[in-house]
Parts: sequence; C-alpha cells; structure tokens
Amino acid sequence: MKLVSIEAAIDILEKNEVVAIPTETVYGLAANAFSETAVSRVFETKGRPSYNPLIVHIANSERLADLVSSFPENAKILADKFWPGPLTLLLPKKNSISDRITAGKSTVAIRIPSHPIAQDLLKKLDFPLVAPSANRFKHISPTKPSHVFDSLGADVPIIDGGECKLGLESTIVGFEDHGRPVVYRQGTISLESLQEVLPETYLLPQRSNAEESIVAPGMIKRHYAPNTPLKIVDSIDNHLEEFGSLNRIGVIYPTETKPHKL
Repeated sequence: MKLVSIEAAIDILEKNEVVAIPTETVYGLAANAFSETAVSRVFETKGRPSYNPLIVHIANSERLADLVSSFPENAKILADKFWPGPLTLLLPKKNSISDRITAGKSTVAIRIPSHPIAQDLLKKLDFPLVAPSANRFKHISPTKPSHVFDSLGADVPIIDGGECKLGLESTIVGFEDHGRPVVYRQGTISLESLQEVLPETYLLPQRSNAEESIVAPGMIKRHYAPNTPLKIVDSIDNHLEEFGSLNRIGVIYPTETKPHKL
C-alpha cells in the first residue's frame, strides 16, 4: 500500500496523476479537474464509463465563481445549511469545466467536503478536484485505505485518513427550471432533512439505465450493488436448509419477528 502525505499528494496531483483521499463520506479518487489528462486517468483507473459524470470538490463557496454560471436561490439555501458536508449540488457549468467531467451535460456536480484532510488539501491547491469513489466501477465504495488498495491495487497512492465517518455517498440535488429541488441520488442527507429546509424538494422517480437518462453521478442501477446474493423471504425458518449449504450468511430482520431458530 502506497501511503503518502498531503504534501506528496499535492506534488502528484500537480503532475496530473491520481491520489485516493479521505472524505467524510467515502474515499475519493482525486485528480485535477482542470486537466483533461488527469480526468481521463480517473476514468481509466476506475474503469468508469464516459457517460457517468464526476463530482467536482472545492474548498469553499468562493471558488464557485470559476466553475458555475449561476447559483440558484434554492441552491444557496441548501448550501448554507449543509456545506461543508455530504451534499452535492447540480449547477449550470462554465466552460472551464470540461464535457468529460459532465458527460456532455450542461450542469456540473459540486461538493464542499467537510473532512479536515480533504479541506486542507483543497485549500492548498490552485485547482478543484474530481473525486469519485476510489474503487473499480460497480464495486462497493471504500471507507478505509485497505478497501482502496483491495480494489485499485498498489499503484494508487493513498492519503490515510482512517475510516470514513459516514461511509455513505453524498446526496445529489439538482434544480428544475423554476428552482424546485429534485434529489437525483439519495445519500447521507435524507429527503426528510432536505424537506425541512425546502418542503417542495422531491425524489426523482426511478429511471431507465439508458445513457441519456444519466444526468448525475450514481444513477446507474448497479452502481452500488454488492456481489453477495440477496434473498428476501417471509420466514427464514422455511429456508434454513437451503442456507445451510453456505459458509456464512447475514440476516436482517425486524426485532419483533426474530426467527426462533437463530
């Protein structure tokens, strides 16, 4: 495992290479958002399809001026409440953001992470960072350095920030033409929490997996699916013989209906 300091990571990023960094949600595979070469390395390292957009990470809202053409009022309200933190906003992009990052869309996903290491790194850089989860495409997102190593191997340098505090991706919110907030990806911040601030916020209905329907990161149906099979049953007692052939099983059940044979 190649662990590096913040200072070493800055040098690597300035050379348009990638570094895995800790955030409060999951570890991100960071690269210079203003470099086509660096952004391409992210897609190549992850095996991520080009139609799946990336999230741009910045240190503070003052840096938005270089990235977005407008900042809707409802976006400001949510940013004031939840930034820095696990909220990503879809905003109209400036030409400084390449179509490679947005998959050709007119909006860019932007977040201000609260993790102290991510904040320190971003404040010391002259450019924002793209930082999707530091794992191979369709693998579970990493929450500690060993997960990054297991997924991406020894060639990817890692800033060790220990285990991520939240362990779940950011919530992604966009805005309709008249400003109504819409949740494109559920995450750490719940729909109910958003509605406490802006009651008109709603969750986008399930859409197809077609490329043209992917307008924000994390919208592919199998994006977060584990490899372990999942079976939903009314009563586990009727399936114990079937499960008995497995080395290990995990069971989730309401406390009031605990299977009597467990």
